[in-house]
Amino acid sequence: MSVRKLKPITPGQRFRVVNGYDAITTDKPEKSLLAPKKRSGGRNSQGRMTMRYIGGGHKKKYRIIDFKRDKAGIPAEVKSIEYDPNRTAFIALLNYQDGEKRYIIAQNGLQVGQTIVSGKEGIAPEIGNAMPLSEIPLGTIISCLELRPSQGAVMARSAGAFAQLMARDGRFATVKLPSGETRLVLVTCMATVGVVSNSDHQLLVGGKAGRTRWLGRRPRTNPVRMNPVDHPMGGGEGRASGGHPRSRNGIPAKGYRTRSKTKASNKYIVERRKK
Repeated sequence: MSVRKLKPITPGQRFRVVNGYDAITTDKPEKSLLAPKKRSGGRNSQGRMTMRYIGGGHKKKYRIIDFKRDKAGIPAEVKSIEYDPNRTAFIALLNYQDGEKRYIIAQNGLQVGQTIVSGKEGIAPEIGNAMPLSEIPLGTIISCLELRPSQGAVMARSAGAFAQLMARDGRFATVKLPSGETRLVLVTCMATVGVVSNSDHQLLVGGKAGRTRWLGRRPRTNPVRMNPVDHPMGGGEGRASGGHPRSRNGIPAKGYRTRSKTKASNKYIVERRKK
């Protein structure tokens, strides 16, 4: 993975840092795995704006991703590594031996021509292979982790993300998540070996406001500059500080715990994430 800093031949490129896209092998997606993706502009079914700062952006098609990795025991060849406009990570196109094609989240180091497989028994813990936590060696770096069996991957799916399998005891495995939280997960849950690809994503710089608009994000207004009717931190004469930082609903923003004390999954959290 690499990034490139562009030469300042225009004002918009002066601070621009772009992805080198070294890992990308094709720019044409698999047509059979594309689906239409409508844009809401932050409006609900009544046409009212319910989410602010959303709208515009380039037209996209959704890539259907296999998060469950439930095609057990059938080897698949990595046909290509591709860019996905709907996520920060790169995706890999798999050709299974029975002829089926599927997209998965690509891991760092996944190469075209490599053979990967998912399943329960007799599978080596190599990059790209998916297996239950009961079969993965302790200390292994994993990603695309399920929290409930057969649910599909929900944790450690974004660019450069990874979790670590720390221990196993009976039905549960102890996993350290990307946030720093240590949590118990059933050993029957699937995970993929390796770190999610495109770890340089955090180094990218847009360079200009228009590039953010292409991504579908509209300008965000500083709450202190709003009127009292629009935000709890609005109003005041001159450059008033606006008091304690809080959300539009009045919930404090820094250090205030919003997680419910009676949430059912609290018993699975061994150690909370660091502040």
